Amino acid sequence: MPQLQSVVLTDRKATPVNLTFVPRDIDGNGVGTVVNTSGVPIGEKRLTVSVKKRTNRYNAQVRLILPVVVEETINGVSRPVVVRTAYVNVDATFDERSTEQERNDAIGLMASALGTGKVLTNDALVKLESVY
Repeated sequence: MPQLQSVVLTDRKATPVNLTFVPRDIDGNGVGTVVNTSGVPIGEKRLTVSVKKRTNRYNAQVRLILPVVVEETINGVSRPVVVRTAYVNVDATFDERSTEQERNDAIGLMASALGTGKVLTNDALVKLESVY
């Protein structure tokens, strides 16, 4: 069982930037949350991780939540406001009889599918282009 711990994620900027997500909490449903914060709670980038057993299957989910915050000024008063949020979900469902190698291969294949050189998936997700 992995311990809730800090995670460093790297973006795809021309000069890559590492973002460190630090432990926040584990809620009553077993969802662990790590955050990257600039001090404004509404602007926290969050990564959540959970695994749930359902009958004869395990459902695992990793979710990345990336709000975009701007300073809004009304009548001379500034306040941070979320103007949009990106959500990225990775959901995996495995039979309870699956082997660790099968799960490792499945996740490895999905990680490979998300590479920048994979035009089908990259251009659909990044460039929002439809498949034809």
